Amino acid sequence: MRATTIHGPRDIRLSEVPAPAIAAPTDAIVKVVAGCICGSDLWPYRGENPIDEGSTIGHECIGVVVETGSEVRRFREGDFVVVPFVHCDNTCAHCRHGAQSACMEQGWTESGQAEYSHVTHADGSLVKTDGPPDDDLLPSLLSLADVMATGWHAAVSAGVEKGSTAVVVGDGAVGLCGVIAAQQLGAERIVAMSRHESRQRLAREFGATDVVAERGEAGEQAVLELTGGVGADAVLECVGTGASMDTAFAIARPGSTVGFVGVPHGVELPVRRMFQKNVGLAGGIAPVRRYLPELLDLVLARTIDPGKVFDLTLPLEEVADGYRAMDERRAIKVMLRP
Repeated sequence: MRATTIHGPRDIRLSEVPAPAIAAPTDAIVKVVAGCICGSDLWPYRGENPIDEGSTIGHECIGVVVETGSEVRRFREGDFVVVPFVHCDNTCAHCRHGAQSACMEQGWTESGQAEYSHVTHADGSLVKTDGPPDDDLLPSLLSLADVMATGWHAAVSAGVEKGSTAVVVGDGAVGLCGVIAAQQLGAERIVAMSRHESRQRLAREFGATDVVAERGEAGEQAVLELTGGVGADAVLECVGTGASMDTAFAIARPGSTVGFVGVPHGVELPVRRMFQKNVGLAGGIAPVRRYLPELLDLVLARTIDPGKVFDLTLPLEEVADGYRAMDERRAIKVMLRP
């Protein structure tokens, strides 16, 4: 099958690789209808993460089940499904406590930017729609495989509640989905930290009441001024760098929580400030399967439209162009159609 492979920094190719096959009776094979490039894919693309030369890359996809293992009971050939980027049995002790991303039988989507994808523990992982969805819903359904659920996890972890003030650090797809999540969870004031006009407009469309374009100390001061010097009730950290984490803790009011979902790179926690101000930290890899049923209902009811974060759609053959567009910040998020 055709699949995206990575061979070195900024060396993305569309290659012929063996098609996935059923390896365990709980597996399923999904024919990819749409995949995409994630901001976290840019870490290895830029050489910031180790690279296994020639390995497939891409962990987000939606599609149609084409084969199931002998023990799969909830899905059959022809079902349209959302594939969470972390697979789970949804029954182990960790899953039962809402930590499906740390399932004892954890698996990962390894070929979301491809023609077919292999899913472990299909019954626990997959969530299906009631028949084939309308084409215009595909982008929003694809966002549920990762970024919408990840933004939601940031908001839940930060403790966003009705009437609160939430600040979102980061204007990538996850941060913008975090704005949606904060709005849905009832935040009265939502501050999006973004210096890109197109992303600012989308943040406002998603529910942001204020935008702060400054970064560093200037941005932190702007947030404090907006909050009367108090700081945010909840901070969604959606980047993962040392600078973004420093900002998150600088703007969090005493007694609040920073919900972090950005993959950490070069982060050192301000433990003394956390101790002195009673500011907590929660979050991590999003347990997508935990949130999927609720988010799927919101998308199908057209209550939310997170698919708007996809501002560029390309055929799979042009995947390398998609990586360049995201790396150069010419695109928020790129959808790929095999």
